[in-house]
Amino acid sequence: MKSFRGRRIALPALLLLLAAAVIATAQSGAATSANAKPLIRSAISVDGNAETITLPLFKGQTAAGEATWYVVIDSSSRADAKRRGVNFAPRLGKALGTGAVEKAHLAGSTVVFPGTVNFAPKRVVVPSATGFPPTKFAPGAVGDQSYSPLVTTGDGVVLDAPQVKNATGQSDTVVSIDTSRRQVTLKLLRGFFNGTSVLYLRTDGSGTLVTALEASTYAPNLGKAPDAANSGIIPVINGPLGKNNPKRQGLESAVLGQGDPLNITQTLPGSADYSPVWDLHPVVWTAAAIKAGKRTQLTSTAQIVRAFKAGLLTSAGKGPADPTLGGVRALGMISICSTVAIG
Repeated sequence: MKSFRGRRIALPALLLLLAAAVIATAQSGAATSANAKPLIRSAISVDGNAETITLPLFKGQTAAGEATWYVVIDSSSRADAKRRGVNFAPRLGKALGTGAVEKAHLAGSTVVFPGTVNFAPKRVVVPSATGFPPTKFAPGAVGDQSYSPLVTTGDGVVLDAPQVKNATGQSDTVVSIDTSRRQVTLKLLRGFFNGTSVLYLRTDGSGTLVTALEASTYAPNLGKAPDAANSGIIPVINGPLGKNNPKRQGLESAVLGQGDPLNITQTLPGSADYSPVWDLHPVVWTAAAIKAGKRTQLTSTAQIVRAFKAGLLTSAGKGPADPTLGGVRALGMISICSTVAIG
């Protein structure tokens, strides 16, 4: 799959987006740590040090009549996003009518989901000698044939509303959950956007490898998302190693337990091109680049494009080349991730 087809955002526009996020934070009631500024008003708290977010929790119902608990993070409608206090993700609307979107319905004010998740499996990630790829892996949560975190109730709006708990257990990203108080604390990952540190949720994915690595829910229907609904994320496979190395980065490092992979995202909430449907475009430092001492931490898509065009990076994916990323190839795998804080 290719990622978004929109124009690249000019630097002044990026600065405006970041400034708007800071202003929105000042208007939010969320409690935050000093180094994390939330992007969604519905957040109860964001802890940048612990890399967690606490969100409102909603009770839904499965087709079998059982309780399921979910969160809402993004909406394809500007008005709906404002009302809910969540990210406005206009590109989600491009997935409406496809198999990537679950068609739920309302019973009163309760959302009834055709699909649901089995949270009972045990997540498995066994590092190889280099960390990545792991020698064994399996996701810890598996959606059924009807499940998707992308949901519509027939009103023309697509929500990013992943299920996080039911009778089978809870998501591996859950730190704590209180159904009586209707709130849940979820783990975040740290990454980069245009040289700025960001925190994002990862809830679901279309492949077993990505969901095992990210402790998210395996939701095969996400593979049906159209290119127009996607944005890009660039994982570096073999970045610099070392838990205490300030330039550390990469999937090898992450699987070895050295910290977050520090992926690079292509869009930020507030942009017309923003989407939580992230199309993976992994890159690899070449042996020549490493030998020449060129390998370093990458924090923006502009850096990636320059390094790729200079022959320092190659694509790990075999899918279509993405012109908005300088020709880096897609892997053909989706991860649902929502940028929720800056810093």
